[in-house]
Amino acid sequence: MIVRLLLGVLLIAASLQAASAADYSGAGGQAVAKLQPVRGNPADAAGTVRIKDIVNIRGVRANQLVGYGLVIGLQGTGDSMRNAPFTEQSMQSMLDRMGVNIRSQSSRSKNVAAVTVTAELPAFIGTGSRIDVTVSSLGDASSLMGGTLVMTPLYGADGEIYAVAQGPLAVSGFSTQGESESLTQGVPTTGRIANGALVEREVPGAFNDDGRLAIELFNPDFKTAIRVVDIVNNYAVNRWGAAVAQEEDFRTIHLKRPAKVSSTRFIAEIGDLRIAPDQAARVVIDERTGTVVIGRDVQISTVALTHGNLTVRVSELPAVSQPEPFSKGQTVVTSETIVNAQQDGGSFALVGGADLESVVRGLNGIGLKPTGIIAILQGIKTAGALQAELVVQ
Repeated sequence: MIVRLLLGVLLIAASLQAASAADYSGAGGQAVAKLQPVRGNPADAAGTVRIKDIVNIRGVRANQLVGYGLVIGLQGTGDSMRNAPFTEQSMQSMLDRMGVNIRSQSSRSKNVAAVTVTAELPAFIGTGSRIDVTVSSLGDASSLMGGTLVMTPLYGADGEIYAVAQGPLAVSGFSTQGESESLTQGVPTTGRIANGALVEREVPGAFNDDGRLAIELFNPDFKTAIRVVDIVNNYAVNRWGAAVAQEEDFRTIHLKRPAKVSSTRFIAEIGDLRIAPDQAARVVIDERTGTVVIGRDVQISTVALTHGNLTVRVSELPAVSQPEPFSKGQTVVTSETIVNAQQDGGSFALVGGADLESVVRGLNGIGLKPTGIIAILQGIKTAGALQAELVVQ
């Protein structure tokens, strides 16, 4: 009897150890954290923003491609071979591959331009698909309008060819010039080819081989991450009978795909859930354009402030000094200086509020232009009364 009890205890211990190892072992034997979801209050997290619009899936990403090529067929607006010798070398190499040898001759054509071709390779795109490309001039070409890109291989960061681009350019800008005046609108040295590249190689990768996924917030925030977890777990319990989400930090949330549910269907259903993202209290200032953006939760402790604009105007007026008759003097031109100083504003005003409407109403009551509001916000922040992050661009 005792032997049987000991064997039973050993079997239970072995099964618990195996289950624990399974909880902490992922694909390939890598250690992963055990998923221990906590269900919060989904009523506080409900909103109107879809989860798919504020997160991305870890590992699902695009790749950048770049290539060097030639645009031909320009109406005398291409590179000058003297100022852009690499264009001539590229044209000679291209013609060599086509069986034409012009290396002993000097080309004066201005119908060719050297360009850089860039594109973005989306995730999970297959061989034979088409992607858009952007073409930008490298030399001194004045316009790429009417040009055609010759077959150009596009390389990834690993040096492998992933796509090949070719086709006529669509240029939105134009440039024209006469003997005494020139007119330029937009950027005529950059063009685009819609569906101009054919994908020749797929990016290797797999999507959720072990049933675990991780999503990351575009704007990391602790409260937003918790709200996403609460909404997802509330839906998962009603849909599949178990919670599937657990937060890792203020950016990353781990998901465990239910059994017999494909990854695509799982992400599609989770992405359509709607939450109310939290917003950090932040004031963004662009001093170059005078733009001020104030977040919803920005508060200003009550402060008294004044802001006066001092304007000094200096005018120089020419005057003529005429000598007296028969005095043998000379007429000279003199300058008369007039200085006016004017100061507007200067009265004290109380600014403060617990919500965005009160803050905006208080700032508008001072009657200042954006440059003045920027100076006041910076002063309020220095005084410690602006209860928000101040971002100056």
